[in-house]
Amino acid sequence: MKKTLQSLILLLAALLPQTASADYLQGDVNYDGKVDINDITLLIDIVLGNINPNPPATQTFTVNGVTFTMVIVEGGTFMMGASDDDTEASDIEKPAHQVTLSSYCIGQTEVTQELWQAVMGSNPSNSQGNLQHPVEQVSWEDCQMFVAELNELTGKTFRLPTEAEWEYAARGGNKSLGYKYAGSNDINEVAWYWDGTSTTIQPVATKAPNELGIFDMSGNVYEWCQDSWGSYTSGAQTNPTGPTSGSLRVDRGGSYGHDGGRCRVSHRNYYHQTLKDGHLGLRLAL
Repeated sequence: MKKTLQSLILLLAALLPQTASADYLQGDVNYDGKVDINDITLLIDIVLGNINPNPPATQTFTVNGVTFTMVIVEGGTFMMGASDDDTEASDIEKPAHQVTLSSYCIGQTEVTQELWQAVMGSNPSNSQGNLQHPVEQVSWEDCQMFVAELNELTGKTFRLPTEAEWEYAARGGNKSLGYKYAGSNDINEVAWYWDGTSTTIQPVATKAPNELGIFDMSGNVYEWCQDSWGSYTSGAQTNPTGPTSGSLRVDRGGSYGHDGGRCRVSHRNYYHQTLKDGHLGLRLAL
């Protein structure tokens, strides 16, 4: 059935104006994580000129009364990792290599304690008292259970971002201005981090967003990625997903308890998938 729907979508997509997103050819026209009759209906409206063929910048979802926003990241090609002349970068950030990604959605903010509680019925975080703080003290395995429950409640296919998706979004996607941090070369504009005095966890979206309108991809809490940990290679890749096995999982973005160097968009880190930590949370992908 899915293959038949995708064939119909390909046929209709051939009638689209040239300005239409090439990602309609992937089948998920409405970016809801599924290929179904709703994609056909939307494409017909686009072909008839009833709807602008360019997708919206965001999609909003509500679960058990809590609303959250996903940013649509249009696919593209970028250089992942740190360049050889980056003196702040560690060896695990190299070599820089070309990566091409299809379009996807990523959370406008880190998953809040409010959203986690709405889905799971409890709040595991160390720092409580403000439900707009990012959830923390969650392992990678906990995140998988959260995602499974969220998908059951919404009928969508949320997941953790791959490491490549995370970095591309942090860099600003196809709107990237080449910043050192996610949205600025001035870390204080975009990140909550340990500045040598004292910094604590903060509510999401209280610093400036990056070029795509995404908040806190530098600082506040580290964010789990889907990938198992592995070294980079120099070859070009398309939609990479990391090693096929391993219990060490990638996390990205730095945190309120770490120095600014860890908030750089190329910085990498990893923990065992069972680790729970007050500096470690998550961001959704779709």
